[in-house]
Amino acid sequence: MKRTLWISLAGVAAFLAILLARAPAEWLLPSGPRAAFHCTSLEGSLWSGGCSGLTVQGASLGDLAWSFAPGELLHARLGAHVTLASSAGRASADAALSAGGLLSARNVEADLTLDPRLLRGLPRELHGSAHAQLALLAFKDGALTDLKGTIEAHNLEDRAGHVTPLGSYAVSFPGGTAEPTGAIHDLGGPLSLKGTLRLTRQGGYELDAKVAPRPQASPELTNNLNMLGSPDAAGERQLTISGSF
Repeated sequence: MKRTLWISLAGVAAFLAILLARAPAEWLLPSGPRAAFHCTSLEGSLWSGGCSGLTVQGASLGDLAWSFAPGELLHARLGAHVTLASSAGRASADAALSAGGLLSARNVEADLTLDPRLLRGLPRELHGSAHAQLALLAFKDGALTDLKGTIEAHNLEDRAGHVTPLGSYAVSFPGGTAEPTGAIHDLGGPLSLKGTLRLTRQGGYELDAKVAPRPQASPELTNNLNMLGSPDAAGERQLTISGSF
């Protein structure tokens, strides 16, 4: 019985492998006017393929490519190495989807130009670039459940009227917290900043930090900080911002 069972399981596994290797890529993403995902063209197979001109809920993301990771099946997960390339930058990750609906991405690396077309809620006046290196990014039922790694924003500028340099910043998430909370600090520039950034399960964020102008801060930026109230003995002001994505 055991020998027959293992032969049957091996046969099923071989069938699934052949199916994944030869199935057309059209099976991966739904099509039609009501589909959340849409590709200008699909190439390859479920095992290894690409989606050119990917749009998600009307947002154009670029060109997606994937390569199936069969080892994830041993952990009851569907997995693939994915890359996304667009005019705004490039990102790659080892993504996996578990039977329980947990979507995770490991070894995430991304370099992007800040673009409000990709990042909803981003002010159109804010310009700069971002770099992310994440060991883990996890979602369950559409909510962010875990985040481990570092995200950096470089050469931020406010281009509403005059161009105002804002500096560069980094936030590091240790992972394993109920709501991802990271330590944020500046990487040099016109502002000294340190504090925490918390990402809520409701799709929001809460920034709680101390901020102070440096000598190279523009008069406009220094005047804006005056709106935060009087500085403390160290010359720092409390900055608290919250919102949703």
